[in-house]
Amino acid sequence: MKSKQYLEEIRKAPGLKRAVLRKIEVAGKTATFFLVTDVTYSPEDVEYARGVSQKYVPAGFTAQVRTLKSVPDEAGIRRAVADILKNRFPAVAAFVDPDDIAVAVDEGGGRFFIGVGQLERERMLGDGILDAVSAELSRTFCGTWFGEVRFVEKERGEIEHAAPPEAEYVAAPRVFAIEGYEPIDGAKPSVAVYLADLVKEMQNITVCGAISYIEERATKTGKPYFSLTIADATGQLRCSYFSKKATVEKVRGLRQGDSVCLTGDHELYNGGLSFRAKQIDLGHAPDGFVPEERPSRPVPAQYRTVFPAPVTDFVQGTLFTGKPLPEVVCKQDFVVFDLETTGLNNTPATGSMDRIIELGAVKIRGGNIVEKFSTFVACPVRLSEEIVKITGITDDMLVGAPEVGDVLADFYKFAAGCSLVGHNVQFDYKFIRYYGEKEGFLFDQKQYDTMVMSQRTLRLPHNRLNDVADYFGFTFHHHRAFDDAFVTAKVFLELARLAQKLD
Repeated sequence: MKSKQYLEEIRKAPGLKRAVLRKIEVAGKTATFFLVTDVTYSPEDVEYARGVSQKYVPAGFTAQVRTLKSVPDEAGIRRAVADILKNRFPAVAAFVDPDDIAVAVDEGGGRFFIGVGQLERERMLGDGILDAVSAELSRTFCGTWFGEVRFVEKERGEIEHAAPPEAEYVAAPRVFAIEGYEPIDGAKPSVAVYLADLVKEMQNITVCGAISYIEERATKTGKPYFSLTIADATGQLRCSYFSKKATVEKVRGLRQGDSVCLTGDHELYNGGLSFRAKQIDLGHAPDGFVPEERPSRPVPAQYRTVFPAPVTDFVQGTLFTGKPLPEVVCKQDFVVFDLETTGLNNTPATGSMDRIIELGAVKIRGGNIVEKFSTFVACPVRLSEEIVKITGITDDMLVGAPEVGDVLADFYKFAAGCSLVGHNVQFDYKFIRYYGEKEGFLFDQKQYDTMVMSQRTLRLPHNRLNDVADYFGFTFHHHRAFDDAFVTAKVFLELARLAQKLD
């Protein structure tokens, strides 16, 4: 959905002229838009908003609108400014105390004032930090927000704040039009939900796909039912259908390869999600159907579980080449990352995916390593003796670690706007891509592989990470995620110095 265009239309209503979209919830075929406004609104404003929202939901869905009046207060804005600085600009946040932030609220939004020392003042004005904070505030609070910097004499302090809760994000399921409909039960569906988007409870929905397996069975009382598996272009689904006297013979005539529509509920059963088919009909996806790409969730407003930290105690380079870094490296941001996993299977088509147990990363900005991101990841299965021996990570070390979904939400924020770098990067990237997609985060950044770079530039007998690190004189603790990421970042910078380019 195009949020900017949507809000431009919504704000044409008098009572919603500064409204913000807090979240969207989807239940069955109803999408509810939650709007927050800071002025009094009328029933006519809500009805207008419902009409606008209807244009932005998929065909076959109904839009509803819930509106809340909320006037921003100065204390809440101060906390939000401090939170944005800490999460997005930690180097500046270290020099900003809560008392250094002042806020003036007016009818159209307001202004915020940040008091900093002279060096931080120059950075705040030169790096677009004020504009970034203003944009973040405008996405959360009604109205327009402007920032100013005030010079103060101060000592370094730490920020303590209570961040406002982040709005829940619920993505609408993708759907496609059903063609070639022929009734069996006669549900008359017009659209089907992508099988890949069946990730939560949903009522009265239709799915559509080709039968890859079907078998007639009987209950303990002798009543016939059918166990079947269908597949569309995005995934597959196994379910059961309890036939009726009027339809049982038609269902018995179905064969592998026939395309059917199943209408029912996706609900919790025995601790897991299961599709209960209540009606079955014939129908198929449009000829030449190509699934539309799932839109990514937005970058989280703040870190929740894993908080980046500045990198302070290290040598930025080896001065090995005597060459400066190429301009293309100094003008881009990079996140260099590495994983430790329970095994080598990073493709679900070849069996059960192995799991991430540690993620380490560093950020390169202006040609310097400036931040680190490091965490263990909770693992529901016991680690093998081989993995413990290779990595030194034990089951006890993972107790209390954050879940992979929480880790990747924070890592998505950490990597936003950056190219990704790794040694044999595709191996780790497939894990990030797979588990990220399960949470709605699409890691689709450009990638650079230091193994490929070293093959082109150094022509060593072997191009393993420890081989390339030895070449440049770097020592590190191999097979630990942060150490591998850190030395990979140093290798990346040195290879870029040698090549004087990136490709």
